Amino acid sequence: MLENFRIDDKVAIVTAAGRGIGAATARALAEAGADVVIGARTEAHLREVAADVAKLGRRAEVVPGSLIRREGMEQLVDRALSVFGKIDIVVNNAGGSAPGAFLDTSERSFNKAFEWNVTTAFNLSQLATPHILKAGGGAIINIASAAGRFADRGFAAYGTAKAALCHLTRNLAADLAPKIRVNAVAPGSIATDALESLLDDELRKKMVDGTPLRRLGRVEDIAAAVLYLASPAGSYVTGRILEVDGGLQQSSLDTDIPDLD
Repeated sequence: MLENFRIDDKVAIVTAAGRGIGAATARALAEAGADVVIGARTEAHLREVAADVAKLGRRAEVVPGSLIRREGMEQLVDRALSVFGKIDIVVNNAGGSAPGAFLDTSERSFNKAFEWNVTTAFNLSQLATPHILKAGGGAIINIASAAGRFADRGFAAYGTAKAALCHLTRNLAADLAPKIRVNAVAPGSIATDALESLLDDELRKKMVDGTPLRRLGRVEDIAAAVLYLASPAGSYVTGRILEVDGGLQQSSLDTDIPDLD
């Protein structure tokens, strides 16, 4: 059974792979046998991940730069093809947006949330698809969010964008079947460096108490889900949103946004 989780000699592109979920995912895919092309803004972070991949006996190509534009995604695809000659797996991890009160959310920031969380995934998926097909098929995994499922104050931009990413996942699964499987992982509250920088003891306790499994998620929890969906173990799964959120039914983050007067 464990052999079903091997992806030996596959080539994966992982965006926003310098830290957090992206870095953990790149390491997990490498440990399972894949070479990886990793992109993010900060080259130093990517180099650290690449060094870890090398220790696992696989190769990592570092592509620093902005991924918000299609040109940045083209660089990832071009590097994968020039170095490894193919693409088998794409992990669309780029994204994010801070919560904020609805009336304080500008049109620009609303549009930016869609551009960063949805358009990036559209661009890389579209650019990579012809090459995944040439490789005989493969998998695309989008990193969504539990915020795309529940409604809460402060998430008009981010939550709506992640909901759109989930539906993009379903639509692409229909478009790209049967050769390319498209799924998403929807994390809950994950203890990334970004989240940890916002937490004090009181807020951490509230978030843990608000999670049925009574802990914050680990980046490895999400990486394991991505590996499942990328590997033969998930070969009969497409168009699905895998919720890895500790059982959340609503936000565990109190944004403390008051009623409107």
